Amino acid sequence: ICYATQNRQEAVRALAPDCQLLIVVGSPNSSNSNRLVEVAHRLGCPAHLIDEPSDLDLAWLAGVEVVGVTAGASAPESLVHQVVSTLASLGPVTVQECPATTESVQFPLPTEVR
Repeated sequence: ICYATQNRQEAVRALAPDCQLLIVVGSPNSSNSNRLVEVAHRLGCPAHLIDEPSDLDLAWLAGVEVVGVTAGASAPESLVHQVVSTLASLGPVTVQECPATTESVQFPLPTEVR
């Protein structure tokens, strides 16, 4: 399991207990994104995987006050921002970033490509 994948799963473990719903942004054929949904479900948090903001189902939000948003390792950050903007367009929201892990691992380039 790569650092990015492991860090995202740890972030879901930290986030899910405080959410009534978790939205995972990522491709349906992404193993990493599907694992994030599974981690949330194991913690008792309803979670849905979406590929883009138009995949959001308003029925999921009925009675929900706290929504967590995370993303698979390959999902572009801009897509996550679009999902948050879509949620914000539905009414007043407070956005709180919850950095669970700082990704600081650096891998040196091989000498032949420096």
